[in-house]
Order: sequence, then structure tokens, then C-alpha cells
Amino acid sequence: MYSPFFSPVYKQKPADLAIWVSLFVVCNLIYSHVADAQNIRVEPPSWWVGMKNQNLQLMVYGDSIASKIPTLKYPGVSLRKISRSENPNYLFLDLYIDRAAQAGRFKINLERDISIEYALEKRIQGSSMRTGFNSSDAIYLITPDRFANGDASNDASSFAIEKPNHKDINGRHGGDIKGISDHLDYIQDLGFTAIWNTPLLENNMNSTSYHGYAITDFYKIDPRFGDNETFRQLSRDAKLRGIKTIWDVVLNHCGSNHWWMQDLPFKDWINFEGKYINTSHRRETNQDPHASKYDTELMTAGWFVPTMPDLNPRNTFLANYLIQNTIWWIEYAELGGLRIDTYPYVDKMFSAIWSKAVMTEYPNFNMVGEEWTMNPLTISYWQRGKKNADEYVSHLPAVMDFPLNQALVQALNEDDAAWGQGWTKLYQSLANDFVYPNPYDLVIFPDNHDMNRFYTQIKENLDLWKLGIVFTATTRGIPEFFYGTEVLLTNSNSDADGERRTDFPGGWPGDQKNAFTGKGLTTKEAEAQVFLNRILNLRKAIPAFQKGRLIQFVPDKGVYVYFRILVTERYMIILNKNQNAVDLDPIRYQEMIQDITQFKEVFLDTTLDRIQALHIEPKNFRILKF
Repeated sequence: MYSPFFSPVYKQKPADLAIWVSLFVVCNLIYSHVADAQNIRVEPPSWWVGMKNQNLQLMVYGDSIASKIPTLKYPGVSLRKISRSENPNYLFLDLYIDRAAQAGRFKINLERDISIEYALEKRIQGSSMRTGFNSSDAIYLITPDRFANGDASNDASSFAIEKPNHKDINGRHGGDIKGISDHLDYIQDLGFTAIWNTPLLENNMNSTSYHGYAITDFYKIDPRFGDNETFRQLSRDAKLRGIKTIWDVVLNHCGSNHWWMQDLPFKDWINFEGKYINTSHRRETNQDPHASKYDTELMTAGWFVPTMPDLNPRNTFLANYLIQNTIWWIEYAELGGLRIDTYPYVDKMFSAIWSKAVMTEYPNFNMVGEEWTMNPLTISYWQRGKKNADEYVSHLPAVMDFPLNQALVQALNEDDAAWGQGWTKLYQSLANDFVYPNPYDLVIFPDNHDMNRFYTQIKENLDLWKLGIVFTATTRGIPEFFYGTEVLLTNSNSDADGERRTDFPGGWPGDQKNAFTGKGLTTKEAEAQVFLNRILNLRKAIPAFQKGRLIQFVPDKGVYVYFRILVTERYMIILNKNQNAVDLDPIRYQEMIQDITQFKEVFLDTTLDRIQALHIEPKNFRILKF
């Protein structure tokens, strides 16, 4: 080992030589201790005082670390338990953090001069009572790699296996956190009050890692997006604009290049002991009272693909790891919500424990689980407050409303002349709300990052697009829109995910179109952008659209009518899909209209009498305030 003291030794006198040799030995011992300490990984990397759960379990990783005997001395912090796995390179330390403990740094001594410095931070004011996203919000879903390249210097990070390839629809295109931060004003002006970014954590995979769902480090932002501090600053900057940040959580799997995959702490850390066995995708086994144990296990323990090893949270150390990782990011990045990927694929007993731990720590928080099925019975099983036949108790406040999404697309595309078609699909989907403990907390959307673009699904018909946008913004639930919906982005060439998640126009130097400035947009694209801006800002200003009671009428002859009511405020939404104008019969809506003779047309800001108000033009809508 090189030492700066070595080269001049030969010039010294014998007495001095002994001193230099001693210095050499001491310096190299110090160097080796420092090197050893630097090679030790501790997760979570820090924690906070004043948490409701006073227990903290550290995972310590290092060469033969299990042979060490850790000790610590810090007021209010005690080491309660030391656990060793079957792998000598891991230690698990259970700490107890007293209410009286103060923020600061302390050392966890391993032996002699080898120690780990650990930080306890002070929480931001009101952290435990933070308000998560809710029905007053509108969410903007972003695939960061495809939104905007704010910092070209990080595109080809030296650490990355996969290099940038803008020409490949499945490659890395260079979008990053700075690209989002640079355009927060644009997002705010559109009327959005929350951002959901697909995962930003490190995905150091060989290929197709831009989406973020093959995580290789659960505590590190991917350098091609920025770093941890860059993300935290984005969250803070967004908060100043009234925008909450939603974190995309992956509990089910990691990437095959995750750092622990070459040296697992336990054989059962990964399902089927690290052997690839594909999931059956039979999500019904979670609720099926007749399901076999074989099928039930295959659903949740099976892998998605060989490059995404399936995590086994039945291992209690991994369960603690995932719970603490979620809480760490909420606290560190000052988050306003979570979206949980592939929720039914996670062991359901763990998901109950995980959701309870998060909601206990943050009782006003919110998180939405992805359950991609068209069966509302299956979806409702996961929502908090549901009384399930098997007595399963979930603590998940919100779920994604995929049945309503499907019904919306069908309603817009189908002919209402046929029995049970068209608007009837939408009406029937909402009529199923009786199965949900709280349908007003469902997240609704015209499309998302895993499906064809909304404008593509409705055959690029701007009139139908407007009807769909109005419905999503004014019906019950928490609306979410995929980036680019506002400028009619499509995937007309293929159903490939890489094309669905296309680059946002204006996010890269040299783009012919720039949706941020309006440059180069077609007449229809510009019209759509203004339209979404108008409807979302109306929604932001009208509490009845956020939390008002929904009353719907059975669709009739291509017209769908529903009301949102909040205390004395009453709004009537009329959606006409016909090729011809329609005059509604006021008698049918008398229970809601009563003796009202004048209405305000909210979208156009005009006053109408009863006859004018109930006349609706072809392929059009009306939003009326009584």
C-alpha cells in the first residue's frame, strides 16, 4: 500500500528511520480502518428523532462484519439487539430511540478504531401530520426520462451500464429531475397540484432501464436523473407552488443488478431462493376462498421477468427494510403521497403491515395502490375500511380505478343506440361504487404510462377527447393525467411502451415543437392545451368538483347527465355525444333543478335561462351552476 511517508525513508538516519517506520505503520493502520469504514454500507443511511415508532433496525453490510461486536453511546439511543444472518457479511442492529433523544451524530463502534458515524436528524415542523394528496388535487404523471432534459451533463453517467440512445424508443433519452424542476411553473399553470414521477431510484441495468421499475439501490436517486438532494429540492420547490410530490414505490421486486444480488443476506431474501419462476398473474387468488396454496403462492412469489427478482417480505428483516425505506423517503424528501406499483403481487399480509406502519406514522397521508383489474370487487378488497369476508384488513386509503378508465374509453367509442353500450358503460361503472368503502378516494384517469395514449384510444377525435377530459375533471375521485395528454400525444405507430412514453415536445434542444412555449403546436394541440388548462383551473376553484356528492341520471339517447352537490352549491354536467343538438326535458331533472330559472354556464362564464341551459350542441358539453 502506498504511503506518502515511504519515499523519503532511505534518506533518514537510523534513529529517524525507526520513527518513520513507526509513522508508516500507524498511518497505514489508520488508512486501513478508514478504508474498512468506507466499505461498510448502512441502511437506512440516517434517521429522525421524534418518530412515533421508536424502533429502528439498521442493516450493516461489510466484509465479515458479522464477526464484529457493535457498541454505541448516545443519550436516548440504545442498542437493543444484534442479529446475524447466515451470511457473515451482514449485521442487523435493533436500536431504540427515546423521546428525549436529540438530533445529532454518534458513532457505532465495531472494534477498536473501526466505527460508523450515524446521523439522527430533526424532523420538519408538522411532519407527522402532513396532508397527502386527496380529491382536491389533480395529478400530473411524468416518466422523467421522457419529459425534459434539464442537465445534459448527466446523460452518460460513468457508473451506468446502459448509455444514452435517443434514437431507441426503449433507450435512455436523458430526461431528468432538473427538466421537471425547470418546468414547475408550466405544470402549476396547467392547474395541477400534484406530480407523480415514475421511479427515480437507481436502475443500473443492462438495457430498458429508463422506466425505473428495476431498482438497483433503494436509497439512491439514479445519477442520470440527478442525486438525492436534487430530488429533495424538487419536492421543496414544488411545495412552494402548492404542488405535492408523489413517490412511486416498488415493494414487489428489485433489479437483477441490485447490489445485494451478488451477496444475499438470507437465502429466502428473494422468492424461490433466487430461482426464476414466473408469476401466474392470477390476482384473484388473493381473494378466492377456494384458492389452492400452490396458486396463491405462485401469484405473489413468482417473478415478473428474469431481470426483476421477486422480493420475499415474509423474511422479517426484509419487511423491516422495505417499511423503513418508505418512511425514510417520505421524511427525507418531504413527500405528499405514494403510488404503489403492482400492489396485489406483494404478499398481502406484508402489505397490510406495511400500509399500517406508514399510515400510523402519517395519519393524514395518502397512498394509492395499483390493482390492474376490471373487477371492482377485487379492487375494493384493498381499500381501507373494506369489511372483507376473509377478515383481511387493509390500511391503503386509495386504489386506481381501472374499471372506470375502461368504461370511459368504451363510452366514448361505442354507439349509444345499442342496448347497454356507450354512456351506459360509464353509468354502470359508477353504479358499482357501492362496493368501495370510499369511492371518492379512487384515483381516476383517461390513460397512464402502461397503456395506449388516450387520444389514440379514442381514434384521435378532439370532440371526444374534450368530453373525456371534462368527465375526468368533474366526476368523483382524484384525477390523474399522463404528461402530454394536454397536447394530444399519441402512440399511433405501435403499442410499444417506449412509444407510449414518448418525449415531451420541447424537452430537448432542437425540438421542432415546444409545448412549454406553444411554439410549433398544431391548432388542435394548442386548443387542447388551453382546454385542459381551463378545465383544471375551474376544478381547482370549485370545491363541489373536488368533494361534492355525485348524483347521476341514466344516460338517454346519447346524453349523460350528472350533478355535483356541496352544501348549497349545485352543478349540472351535461355530456352530448350525438351528431345533433339536443334539448333536454327539464321535468326529468326536476328533483335537482326544482324552481331554478337561471343558470350560469361555468366554462363560458355566461348566464342562461332554463330553456337555453338545457339545449346542448352536437359533440359538446355544458357545466351549469344553479
